[in-house]
Amino acid sequence: MKNIFLLFIFLLFTSQITSAGTLVVEGKYQNQNLYVLNGPVENGVGFCTYEVSINGKITTDEVNSSSFEIDFSQFGIQPGTQVIVKIEHKDDCSPKVINPEVLQPHATFEVVEINIDKNAILNWSTKNEMGSLPFIVEQFRWHKWIEIGEVTGKGNIEKNNYAFKVLLHSGENKFRVRQIGYGGITKKSSAVTYISSVVEPTYIMGKDTRDILFSGETLYEIYDAYGKIVKRGYGKNVDITNLEKGNYYLCYDNIITDFRKKGKPKY
Repeated sequence: MKNIFLLFIFLLFTSQITSAGTLVVEGKYQNQNLYVLNGPVENGVGFCTYEVSINGKITTDEVNSSSFEIDFSQFGIQPGTQVIVKIEHKDDCSPKVINPEVLQPHATFEVVEINIDKNAILNWSTKNEMGSLPFIVEQFRWHKWIEIGEVTGKGNIEKNNYAFKVLLHSGENKFRVRQIGYGGITKKSSAVTYISSVVEPTYIMGKDTRDILFSGETLYEIYDAYGKIVKRGYGKNVDITNLEKGNYYLCYDNIITDFRKKGKPKY
């Protein structure tokens, strides 16, 4: 009789383990703990979760309650460390992590230095990145910040170095970098200023307003009367034969002007 009872207990125990489920949460530790709602099992005896591990190490978190905290400090995990959290639970219930976003990358970088060298390279170094996010490189041109490129962030706490080739316009140039983190929250660097020796270009309209000719290569944008962009590029010549007759705004170098397109478009 005793042997039969022990066999029953063994089978009961193994059936709970083999029918169990695993909830996995991954990301980078950012100095915030996870919180779990941990309901009772279907029969009302005990709670759903029976074990939690971080990067393969079983935690000492007290999981026998309706809610509990997963404490990363018990393993001395450093901010920015990649973590895989596994919550082992019984099959007839499902625990819920109420703040999984704390392991998602946020824009936490701090700029150590930012400058532009004589070769028109924007250089910047950062620290305290807690996740890999792209750096959006922006230039202040035509009375607004415009996006000119992107550099993938390294996501490390220690110092990170970056470089990006920029296009200078005449006079004072301003640049900055920014990141968009979880939830759309943006962080920007301060702007860096550089006075260039680029000569301010001029332009003329070609015969029958078929094209626009600049005196030097320049970044340009053309907008119609409704503010819709119709041309964008870089160079000395802009073909406008396919534009409708009417008024347009021309942005080039760091100048905003306007012109009138004559005649019908040719396709």
